Amino acid sequence: MAADTDLSDFPVHLPTDTRWADNDMFGHLNNAVYFELFDTAINRWIAEATGTGPLEQSARGVVAESSCRFISEVGFPSSVIVGLGIERLGSKSVTYSLGLFRQTMPGELDEGDADADAVLAALGRWVHVYVDPVSRQTVPIPSAIRAALEQLTPHA
Repeated sequence: MAADTDLSDFPVHLPTDTRWADNDMFGHLNNAVYFELFDTAINRWIAEATGTGPLEQSARGVVAESSCRFISEVGFPSSVIVGLGIERLGSKSVTYSLGLFRQTMPGELDEGDADADAVLAALGRWVHVYVDPVSRQTVPIPSAIRAALEQLTPHA
């Protein structure tokens, strides 16, 4: 995904607000908070899409890879939206594409940007590999999660 990415590039939009504790000493979100927001959005969506929490599934999605490309600054107080999509769906793993968007305030943008309601702040990539909670061996993605993920895949 490129820096010209917008919310319409993501099939799922999960709004949230920043917290005072999210700021670092420079007055903007600490870089680790972006990863927390991505992780929370993914697990929140899985719980909402399947009707069960991630720990109630027969297998656990563990993070095998994550990355974040910072585009623009976010601080407290800000309303943000995490955009969520699927980059790749395998038999035992899924790669998510993520975007963090800061919702704009009235009058914040130039007249030419009047229709924009969110500014891209970061792009993320997240890989979950599914493992058995006891043996920690890789296993197929649970059927309830796979069914939800298939609804977000580009070819679906």
